[in-house]
Amino acid sequence: MNNVDNGNFRTVASSQVVLKELMIPTYANFGGKVHGGVILSLMDKIAYTAAASHSRSYCVTASVDSVNFVNSVNVGELVTLMASVNYVGRSSMEVGIKVYSEDFKKGINKHTNTSYFTMVAVDEDTRKSIPVPGLILESEEEVRRFISGKFRKQYKVDYNAKFKARRDNLNMENEKSALSQDNCVIND
Repeated sequence: MNNVDNGNFRTVASSQVVLKELMIPTYANFGGKVHGGVILSLMDKIAYTAAASHSRSYCVTASVDSVNFVNSVNVGELVTLMASVNYVGRSSMEVGIKVYSEDFKKGINKHTNTSYFTMVAVDEDTRKSIPVPGLILESEEEVRRFISGKFRKQYKVDYNAKFKARRDNLNMENEKSALSQDNCVIND
């Protein structure tokens, strides 16, 4: 591997961030669990911090991959978010985020969710995208994450193109007819 360490490349470690926050009663929904929106807000905050640390510039959220909550978070638990830049393009960065919650009383740690945010570095005055440094990959895990990020980016491009083509060529009569198998009623 090349040992490149100049202003054009930065290590993954330089973008790694950990955020911990205690879940308080005002974060709870009517079911007594922490609102998913609270967790999403914390995820956006840490994604920005990781991306800005890597790019050393202002960043905006361009997209968020699916967020599947595998375990709920309760009031009184400590939520820990860990993030780092996994992949970089010209001006975009994929930030991987893992979220855990810890119940102090029971000594239980739960994986809450994992997600990927695409952040874009922008010039604060012009609001146009600007180039970001490349990544110095120092382990097999970092190489694997970079490759996975590259694949995710290509899959998004492919998915969006296929969805647009399908939507643009929609045969409404055929599709409406097929809805008889779905849980809906059409009132014309």
